[in-house]
Amino acid sequence: MNKSLHKFLRPPVLLAATLLAATLLAAAGAARADSTDTLREFVRDVKSGKAAFTQTVTSPDGVKKKTSSGSFEFARPNRFRFAYAKPVNQLIVADGQKVWIFDADLNQASSRKLTQALGATPAALLAGGSLEKDFDLAPLPDKDGLSWVQATPKAKDSAFQAVRVGFRAKELAAIEITDSFGQRSLLQFSGFAPNAAIPPETFTFTVPKGADLIEQ
Repeated sequence: MNKSLHKFLRPPVLLAATLLAATLLAAAGAARADSTDTLREFVRDVKSGKAAFTQTVTSPDGVKKKTSSGSFEFARPNRFRFAYAKPVNQLIVADGQKVWIFDADLNQASSRKLTQALGATPAALLAGGSLEKDFDLAPLPDKDGLSWVQATPKAKDSAFQAVRVGFRAKELAAIEITDSFGQRSLLQFSGFAPNAAIPPETFTFTVPKGADLIEQ
């Protein structure tokens, strides 16, 4: 694989974490009996949302860290837009049929069918599926002022060890994903607006003129 393509196809946990966050962003409005009930109510009740995010990816040994930030919007079913502003200019858009990734630095775009991009990931499940169908849910001890719930995939060949969702009172505060190699991706949210009215064109992507396109 050439260097530019390798740069473009970022580690799967980055995209997976992004997709997961896009489906989880409205727990702020859910009445909370405990963290597992909040998660269930979110899947049932929240239809759209937008927020700013900071994402930190940590290597399995806990030494290397990469931080990025930006903004996003989402609307059910299966539409979301993540705009990374720092340290790279990257866009991830799901239009309900495909997931598009555009790297402005490389002037490269990639697309794949939504079902292929999400597969059996937490993003696909939490975008409208049944939590208990593919995940075991369990409340976790409070940590750093947040209440946490863990979703562990039932499938033995899952790309993830676990997904942890943290709430501050009734507000979604963080999501942490640990992949099968032990790499962790932590997303922290601010300024979340639940059930926001988002223009449909937000989730439309047009390949810029002159950009390379990789279709999968």
